[in-house]
Amino acid sequence: MGSTADTAGAGGVGNTAETAGAGGVASTSAAGDSGGVERLRVEVVETLPHDPEAFTQGLEMAGDTLYESTGIAGRSSVRAGPPGGSAEVRADLPAPLFAEGITVLGPTLWQLTWRNRVAIERDARTLAELRRVPYRDEGWGVCHQRHRNRLVTSDGSARLTFRDPRTLAKTGEVHVTARGRPVPRLNELECVGDLVYANVWPADRIVRIDAGTGRVTGDIAVPALLGAEERRRANVLNGVAAVPGTDQFLITGKSWPRMFRVVFVPVGG
Repeated sequence: MGSTADTAGAGGVGNTAETAGAGGVASTSAAGDSGGVERLRVEVVETLPHDPEAFTQGLEMAGDTLYESTGIAGRSSVRAGPPGGSAEVRADLPAPLFAEGITVLGPTLWQLTWRNRVAIERDARTLAELRRVPYRDEGWGVCHQRHRNRLVTSDGSARLTFRDPRTLAKTGEVHVTARGRPVPRLNELECVGDLVYANVWPADRIVRIDAGTGRVTGDIAVPALLGAEERRRANVLNGVAAVPGTDQFLITGKSWPRMFRVVFVPVGG
């Protein structure tokens, strides 16, 4: 989603009041869970350049290619290329479309929009638009659980919604809690097996969620990775992408001049 300077958050603060799924959609609540949450810290492995003009909304690795979706109406785009390198292919979105999360499904990818009520399916190689599908909710984050053949999406609330990867129809939802309390403002998402990593807007915080129960199993406080001058020009943390075949992640933010390859390790470890 967007920034606090962009129409009260370009994606909004979201709805913290959870409601039951409509139309017979299955709903799972973890509100009664009081289990522990592992505290994790960020350990930087490598620092990479990042386009400071990119208002990052979605970030995902597929093979050796980094896909990035950027927001702001009139400036929105989707791009693909090597991490830390220039985009090898790019597609711009016309106003008033405000691009949000992105996820790759083999030969195609989905790109959400914020309040435009559409999602865009694209060719993953050329980024050419293939079709637009109605999307009634606010679009924030999206990732693909391949082994479960479903998408996981966020809308700025404490809810994750499961969707059919072909039609985007809702198939279920789960309410996200930490020690029994809702965790609202879930934003950009990354699926890793049954786990979902989510940026919590607008904090420098990432949570690790068990998608089966909605329980937060890990809380990752992200330190000040940018220098003081860089922070004055940059916006909030937003962007987490698992590096395939490793335990590493790429993280960045909106209008950040740098991207970081990191690992999440236990506090005190």
